[in-house]
Amino acid sequence: MELKRLREAAGLSGDQVASRLEWSQSKVSRIETGRIAVSTKDLRSLLVLYEVPEDEQERCLELAKGANVKGWWAAYADAIPRDYADYIELESAACSILTYSPQIISGILQTEDYAQRVVQSALLISPPGEVTRRVRVRMERQERLSSSPAQTLSVILDEAALQRQVGGPEVMKDQFKHLLRLAEHANFTIRILPSAVGEHPATAGEFTILQFPDSYDADVVHVEAMTSSLYVEEEAEVFRYALAFNQLCTLALGPAESGKFIAAMADGEKC
Repeated sequence: MELKRLREAAGLSGDQVASRLEWSQSKVSRIETGRIAVSTKDLRSLLVLYEVPEDEQERCLELAKGANVKGWWAAYADAIPRDYADYIELESAACSILTYSPQIISGILQTEDYAQRVVQSALLISPPGEVTRRVRVRMERQERLSSSPAQTLSVILDEAALQRQVGGPEVMKDQFKHLLRLAEHANFTIRILPSAVGEHPATAGEFTILQFPDSYDADVVHVEAMTSSLYVEEEAEVFRYALAFNQLCTLALGPAESGKFIAAMADGEKC
């Protein structure tokens, strides 16, 4: 369908398209190169933006129907917003995921009970069915990543995230034990950043760096807010996040020491 040609014919850059459609630039690039499938809704948005004649739009949409292979997350389309689905698509394509979590245990590491309480508290007035399906998405992300040797996950958890009581003592105890089990996976690395470290380069908050296997795929930083997500894709800015993550790794406990720290929390030896 030569989406890149249509974009260039419309006189638009990839950045401009991303800005107008409120997508990440990485998404635009991946759609154009065929590394991710494009949904009918997204394709129509592109064709309208490029001012493609309506009869040509319909032809392109018909061709796309037979070519698209939906990701597993499409089954949860009724429960997750478009920007979350976009993130999962990028996460699924990444070879390395680097996450810093300062307030709560990262979603990709949560038990079902812990996730239930976090999601319920974040969605506020959403019906129980939607909460349950959101939790199921988190569990499936975790299951798929833990069984994918081609992907690695490195998470730095601030001590404050472990101290925060979510769901009560039993939920927390199960969560700590779950962290220890996940840390046994060859492709998972979990580090704890002790509160005693004090100031550090990531006091601004949580972030995730997604790195991709192909050299022509630039790294992307994902920053999640309460009602939206931000993608950082400028090379210099991504580099700063990578430096911050490396510095956090230096300040944090090593994987073995982190395991002992979590085990002590599970045994009630730290408070």
